[in-house]
Amino acid sequence: MEKTINLKESIYELTQKYPEIIDIMSSLGFTEISKKAVRLSVGKMVTIPRGAAMRGIAMERIVEALLDSGFRIEGAEAADNPEPSDTARQVKEYLRRLNSGEALEAVRADFVREFKNVKGTEIMKAEQELIREGEPVKNVKELCDIHSALFHGTQETDGHDNHDGHDSLHHGLHHGQERMMIGQADGSRDKTAALRAVAGHPLQTLYRENEAIVAALDDVEARLDGGESTVSIAGALERVRGLSIHYAKKGDLIYPLLNVRYGIYGPSQVMWTIDDEIRAELSALVRKAAGEAAPDEEWTARVAAVVRRAREMTFKENRILFPVCVANFSDDDWMQLYADGKGYETCMGVVQERWDDGEAFLSRLSQPVAAAATATGEGRIQMPGGSLTVEQLTALLDALPVEITFVDADNINRYFNRPFSTKAFKRPLSALGREVFTSHPPKIEPMVRAIIQDFREGKRDKVPVRLEKNGKPMLVTYMAVRDAAGKYIGTMETVQDIFPV
Repeated sequence: MEKTINLKESIYELTQKYPEIIDIMSSLGFTEISKKAVRLSVGKMVTIPRGAAMRGIAMERIVEALLDSGFRIEGAEAADNPEPSDTARQVKEYLRRLNSGEALEAVRADFVREFKNVKGTEIMKAEQELIREGEPVKNVKELCDIHSALFHGTQETDGHDNHDGHDSLHHGLHHGQERMMIGQADGSRDKTAALRAVAGHPLQTLYRENEAIVAALDDVEARLDGGESTVSIAGALERVRGLSIHYAKKGDLIYPLLNVRYGIYGPSQVMWTIDDEIRAELSALVRKAAGEAAPDEEWTARVAAVVRRAREMTFKENRILFPVCVANFSDDDWMQLYADGKGYETCMGVVQERWDDGEAFLSRLSQPVAAAATATGEGRIQMPGGSLTVEQLTALLDALPVEITFVDADNINRYFNRPFSTKAFKRPLSALGREVFTSHPPKIEPMVRAIIQDFREGKRDKVPVRLEKNGKPMLVTYMAVRDAAGKYIGTMETVQDIFPV
C-alpha cells in the first residue's frame, strides 16, 4: 500500500497515520517529536515545513529521508514572496557559488570588483530581504559567515583593541552580521565610550557582564589546557551558563527594539539564533558530563567550540551590537531598558549600579498609573459580575498567583500583570504596544503564530504547555479570549509554578 504524506497536515496527524515518521524525524534533529506530550500540543499546530523552519533544518533533507523510507510527498507549496532586490539576488548567487564548491578567493575577487561601492547597510538590507522571502535563518547565518570572509581584506580595522586583547577587528567575526553594521558602529565609537563610562547606565552594565563572561570562559579554557577532570571542567561550564541572563536581556529588550523601531531585522534575528544555540549546547555539555570521570575527545572538542562561539559573541556585542544600539537608541530607550532591566536576576555577579536618570524615569513611569487610579475616585468599572475601581482591579490582577499577558486581536501586547516584579518569563514594559511575535526568538515565532491563528479561526480555545524553567516545573497556558458573541478579541497567556512553595 502506498504511503502518502501531505505536508499541509500537522505533525500530530502524520505521526498518527505513520508512527515510523517519529524515528525518521528524530534522526534528522526533531528530537522533541519522540515526546508524546509535544506531539499532542505543539505537534497539532505545526506542519513539517513549519517545524523545519523553526529548527533550521533544510526541507531537502527531510524530503529525501521520507522518500528513502518509501513515502510519496504531496502538498508542498511554492512561497509567495516579493521579487528580491538586485543586491539580494547577487548575494544569494555568491552563496550558491560557494556552496557548490567554488574557491573562496575567486568569489571574493568578484565581490571586490562588483560590490566595492556597495555600503554594508545595503548588504544588511539584502539579507533582511532573503529572510523575509523565506530563506532559513540557518542559511542566512552561513551567508553572514561568507560575507565576513568576503569583506576580510576589503575594509580596514578601526585601530581599537577589543576588551580581551584581539589585535584586529576581523578577529572572531566569523559568525555574525557585524560587517553589515560596521558603518553605524564605527560612527558611534566615541559616544559608546562616553555612555559606557556613566555609572549605572545600562550600556556599562552590559559591558561589565561581558567582562565577567570572558573571565568565566578563560577559566574553562585553562582547565581544558590543564587536562583537568570532566567534573572540574563541567563545574566551570556551569558558571558560564550564567550568561543566559545576559542573553535573555538581549532577546527581550534589545533585539525587538532594533527590529521594530529601527528596522534592523536580519542581524538581530540571526544573533538571537546563535544565542539560543550557545545556551542549548552549554546545557547539553553539562548534562553529558554528569557521572563522567574523564573527558572524552568528542566532549572536550565540543566544549572548546562552544567556548569559542561564546567568546566571539562577546566580541560581536562589544564591537558591533552595542555601538549600533548607541547609534540608534534614544535617551528614553536607554531609560526604559534600565527600568526593565531591574526585573532580571544578577548576571555573573555583576550588580547594576544606580543610574540617576533611570531612577527619575522610573519615578515618572509610575506616576501615570497612580494618577489614573486616583482620577477615577469612586468611579467604578462595571462588569456583569460586579464593579471595581481601577485601583482594586489592578491590585486584584497583580495578586493572582500567575503571570498574565494579554494580546489583542491585532496581535499587539496590551497588558502584563505585576509589571515590576521578578517573573519566570520576563515581560518588559517596552514590549507593550508591539506585535507579540517580536518578543519571541526565531525558532519559537512560528509556533506562536500557529497558536494565535488557530484561536482566530476557532480551531482551538486552549493550548497548555508543560515545561521546566530554572529547575521548576511550569505550566504555560494559551487561551483564546472571546466576547459574549463568541468573536475573537485576543489571546491570554498565563504562566504558573505547578508546585508553588
